Amino acid sequence: MTQTPIIQFGTSRFLQAHVDLFVSDAHAAGQDAGPITVVQTTSDAGRTGRLAAFDGRPIPIVVRGLDKGVPVERTEYTRSIRRGLAAVADWPEIERIFVEEARYAISNTGESGYDIGKELVGETVPQAFPVKLTKLLYARWEKTGVPLTLLPCELITSNGKMLRSICARVAERSALPAEFIAWLERDCVWGNSLVDRIVSAALEPAGAVAEPYALWAIEKQERLKPPCSHPAIRLVDDLGVTERLKLFILNLGHTCLAERWIVDRRPPGETVRLCLAEPAMRSFLDRIYDGEVLPVFAAAGIGEAPAYRASVIERFLNPFLAHRLSDIAQHHAAKKVRRIGGLRKLAAEVAPGLDLPILSAIETSAVGGS
Repeated sequence: MTQTPIIQFGTSRFLQAHVDLFVSDAHAAGQDAGPITVVQTTSDAGRTGRLAAFDGRPIPIVVRGLDKGVPVERTEYTRSIRRGLAAVADWPEIERIFVEEARYAISNTGESGYDIGKELVGETVPQAFPVKLTKLLYARWEKTGVPLTLLPCELITSNGKMLRSICARVAERSALPAEFIAWLERDCVWGNSLVDRIVSAALEPAGAVAEPYALWAIEKQERLKPPCSHPAIRLVDDLGVTERLKLFILNLGHTCLAERWIVDRRPPGETVRLCLAEPAMRSFLDRIYDGEVLPVFAAAGIGEAPAYRASVIERFLNPFLAHRLSDIAQHHAAKKVRRIGGLRKLAAEVAPGLDLPILSAIETSAVGGS
């Protein structure tokens, strides 16, 4: 079977239209990039058909939107995925691939995917993703000891550093050898990265509809090399500014609209574009951006914020995408904490006393189970 130097945790349509497509493009351009094994980390039966489609067949990605003001609609194909495996059913093969084939591990397990509870590394397949990853790293250390590069894509500040810390903590409380923990922390490369592309719909059994805009920003560090070169992959000195712009403007805007969608019991199939077509909803978002978000960025000295805010509105109004608020509202409580809570924390640092009444009300509401 074909060797797969990239192992990816997460089957999402986002990754199919983002990392997986970039690797596919790079390989088509002659680079030694990929291919990829995709691992379903959960036991969600609804992903069975998608997982079965990860067998080497081309996966369609419909790109629709405005590119420099010009309408575009084209179909691209992700050809980099060679196989799909389920963590519970296929653990021995996943461990073999991780130990023998992988040079890169990529993940996108959702914003609550780093929760570990009290779980330890043991004989059975772990539930939490960081515990699964620690178990796999331990097997690699025992059998080959060859380091690898890990590039998490979860929307969490310093996600590589955070995931490394969590895995080290899991290893320590699981009483794994100190030498393994040192290898995990020192020899493996844990990259901080940020992903940005609106992927609005899934195709069945696999594939997605996405906007033309795409970014995978990876923070530079010694020994870190991305899995391929691509126009959408950008190595940056400091992810902080890029991360704050996306998290506190684009993602925060989505979460505020999702809050209203839930509270007002708006139409089940409503999209971001249709929501913002209503003057009252557009005014609601503009008040948040102009009265509460941009003043925080100004106080932090981030001058790119107004231009990014304008680009985000253009992306939200993309007439070619049906980005459903029901999708955005998933994991709403966790998103409020990271997006709105994160901005309020930044505001407390750079603009003490600045009033954020709308955002404060949204974050502290019980909507979404928070």
